[in-house]
Formats: sequence, C-alpha cells, structure tokens
Amino acid sequence: MKLVNIGFGNMVSANRMIAIVSPESAPIKRIISEAKERGMLIDATHGRRTRAVIVTDSDHIILTYLQAETLANRIDEDVIEEDASDE
Repeated sequence: MKLVNIGFGNMVSANRMIAIVSPESAPIKRIISEAKERGMLIDATHGRRTRAVIVTDSDHIILTYLQAETLANRIDEDVIEEDASDE
C-alpha cells in the first residue's frame, strides 16, 4: 500500500484515490456539501484554505490545503521510488 502525505502528516492511500480536483467549481462544491451531510467528508486542511479535493473509491471526500499538482507530484515520486527499490 502506497501512502501519500496530504499535509500536516496526514496520509491517504494512493490506491484508493479516484481523482484530485479543484474546489472552485459549483459541482465540486455540491459534492463537498453532500459529503458533509452524509458524514463522508474528511477535512485535512487544519483551518487553511482548501486548494484540492480528493475523491476516493469509498465515496469519501478529503479536503487538503495542498494544490492538486503538488499531490500529483508526490504520487509520482512515490511510484519512482518504489520502482527503484524493486530493482
């Protein structure tokens, strides 16, 4: 299982992530609101501004203060490190 640091020492399984999206659009804001009502919202921003929203295969919605590009780079770095250790 590959864990990705999403800020402040919080980790998410890379295998469970479906999408990393910007929180700015109306449909994503609606998804966040619905997840909060269902108790499926995880706020990992520690009070900071939400810059990316992670959608998981279990329908959990995770808010993070990191930008989507930063998260994508962290996932790519983990894959590169894992490939190097397999050799």
